[in-house]
Amino acid sequence: MMGHTPVLLHESINGLNIKSDGLYVDGTFGCGGHTGEIIKNLETGRLIAIDRDSEAIKNADRLFSGYGEKIIIVKGNFRDISKILDKLDIELVDGMLFDLGVSSPQLDEIERGFSYMHDTMLDMRMDTQDGLTAYDVVNSWPEEKLRGILFEYGEERYSALIARAIVRKRAENPIKTTFDLNAVIISAIPAAARREAQHPSKRCYQALRIAVNDELGSIKGMLDSAPRKLKAGGRLCVISFHSLEDRLVKNAFASLAKGCVCPKDFPVCVCGVEPVLKLITKKPVSPAASELGDNPRSRSAKLRIAERVQ
Repeated sequence: MMGHTPVLLHESINGLNIKSDGLYVDGTFGCGGHTGEIIKNLETGRLIAIDRDSEAIKNADRLFSGYGEKIIIVKGNFRDISKILDKLDIELVDGMLFDLGVSSPQLDEIERGFSYMHDTMLDMRMDTQDGLTAYDVVNSWPEEKLRGILFEYGEERYSALIARAIVRKRAENPIKTTFDLNAVIISAIPAAARREAQHPSKRCYQALRIAVNDELGSIKGMLDSAPRKLKAGGRLCVISFHSLEDRLVKNAFASLAKGCVCPKDFPVCVCGVEPVLKLITKKPVSPAASELGDNPRSRSAKLRIAERVQ
């Protein structure tokens, strides 16, 4: 139906432990692959499908128009999951799934500017109605701030050289397109780095995308609120695609599963903090070899699953 197979589809659907009469959230609709599979498992249950991308919402309306009240489609950022559910007068749900990756249409639509492989305007907005673009970041952010995001979000070892080159180049003329930016990046790094298998711009584009969309802030907001909107026994499934995302998920799950926050040298617990989650996956689930063969984009995907305990 979707013409697209989402990453870790069966693993994430199994992880949700779906009840046919349950209430579920797909917090990142994307192309609708996860949504479609969840709905297949529902009889009297309902699904709330959320996406921040206006194009994804249009696609959702088209694909699932025949499902009536079985699906509620919401344009919004998953960081606001509590507000979204409160607005729908929904107190708690039976499960939530969040696929943190950039959707295939966003990568494949050249004009969105997510890819360094095509020459187009610097954009990178997941929601095209947002104000901040990659052009704004590249052409107006201070050198130190640029260096910081390239190093922290892109883990780019030549962040200082690249940030300096960007500032120097934009003083002459604005850096307007992806290929303009590629040229600056390539000119800034050592010759040996240009010959590496990975494209010289890959890490920088990841950093810019994260900054433009405040992706880590959105993930933190979701992890702060989503677990407490689950019913007891409800499952939270999160698919991440790089170490920064996975670290946030891992640490949040571990903290909520630990409970007690007393110092280690206290003989007894006096804080009274109880665990909120139980870890279903001690280690993240990775794609099977068959999926890697069919979808190379899945190679960095990691799925973590936790269950509400109270």
